[in-house]
Amino acid sequence: MRLLFSFTGGRGHLEPLVPVARAAEAAGHVIAVTGRRALVPTIRELGFDAHESGPSHTPDRRPLLPVDREREDRDLRGFVESVGRLRARDVIALAHEWRPDALVCDETDFGAMVAAETLGITYAVVLVLAAGSFVRDELLDEPLNGLRAEFDLPPTQTSAMLARHLVLSPFPSSFRDPRFPLPPTACAFRAVDPAQRRPRDRRLVYVTLGTIFNMESGDLFPRVLRGVAALDVDVLATVGPQIDPAELGALPASVRVERFVPQTDVLPEASAVVCHAGSGSVLGAFTFGLPLVAIPMGADQTHNGDRIEALELGVVLDVIEATPEDVRSAVATVLADAAYAAAAARLAAECAALPPPTAAVRELERLATR
Repeated sequence: MRLLFSFTGGRGHLEPLVPVARAAEAAGHVIAVTGRRALVPTIRELGFDAHESGPSHTPDRRPLLPVDREREDRDLRGFVESVGRLRARDVIALAHEWRPDALVCDETDFGAMVAAETLGITYAVVLVLAAGSFVRDELLDEPLNGLRAEFDLPPTQTSAMLARHLVLSPFPSSFRDPRFPLPPTACAFRAVDPAQRRPRDRRLVYVTLGTIFNMESGDLFPRVLRGVAALDVDVLATVGPQIDPAELGALPASVRVERFVPQTDVLPEASAVVCHAGSGSVLGAFTFGLPLVAIPMGADQTHNGDRIEALELGVVLDVIEATPEDVRSAVATVLADAAYAAAAARLAAECAALPPPTAAVRELERLATR
C-alpha cells in the first residue's frame, strides 16, 4: 500500500503523523510525507521520502500580542481559504505523480482533504489539536465550502468532512472538551512511548514555547527564565532553531538553553513543564505525568488552557501580565501541590493504555481495502 502523509503548519502538525508513518513503513507499506518547504529537511532527517507542498512561508519574528480568541478564529478562517487552496492544488499534482492508495493528513490540512476527495482517494485525519474545540462547524463551514466549491465539491459540514473515513487520535480522550466528542470513526493510538523515569538529584523544569509561537514571544522567554531561575531547580529551555540562545544573555549555571532537544530526551527527567499550551507540548507532559504551567499565546492554546484548568493539571498564566514572580510562584505551586501531580498521573495512565501505532495502521489497511 502506498500512503501519502500530508501536514500543514509547523513541526507540531508533523510530529503526530510520524509514529503512524513509521509503523506503516515497518509493516511494509511505501511512505511519502509532504509539507511546507521549511520542513522538508526535517522530514528527510526523520528518514522519509519528502515532498514540498503549500505555501513556502517560514515564520518571522513578530511582537508579542495579548490573547485574542476572536483574532485567532479569524486567522483560522483565512487559513482554510488561502492555505487550503494552495495545498489542495499541490497535493493533487503530487498525487497524480506519486499515486497513493490513501492519504493521511493532519486535522487542519483541509487542502489535502479536498485534494483526496477531488481525486476519489480515501483519507484518514490525524488529530493535532488536543482540546478539540478550536475547529468548529460554525466557524469554518463557510470558508471550507467556499474552498470546496472551487474544486467542484458539494457543501458539507466541517465535522462531517473530518470524520468521513477515519480519525486517528493520539490524545487522551478525557482531555478533550466534552462538547466536542470524538466521532464514531475515531481510533486512538499511543503517539509517544513513555520511557522509564530517570531520577535526578535536583528537580528539572522544562521550558518550551514551541517552534512557531516562539517567534512571536517577545520578552516571554526572559520573564519565564528569570522566574524559574529563582527556584532551587535545574532548567532546560528550548528556544527553537531560529532563535540564538545568546540573545537571552548571561544566565545562572542552573539554566541551560538549547535551540532544540527532543522531548523524549528531557521529559523522563523533568518534574514540570512550562509551555505555551501547544498541543504537542501538553501531550508530552501528559505522557510523562508532568504538571504544567501554561502561558497560551494563540491558536488552540487557549482551548488547551481551559482544559488544563478544568482538569487541575496545572496553572494558566496571562501571556502579557505574567511577571517573573508569577512564573516562579506558579512553578513552585505545581511542584509542591500533590493534587497537580495526581491529575497528571491519571493522564499518563490513560496515555499508556492507548494501543500502539500499529492499531492505527491496521485501520488504515482496512480503509484502503474499502
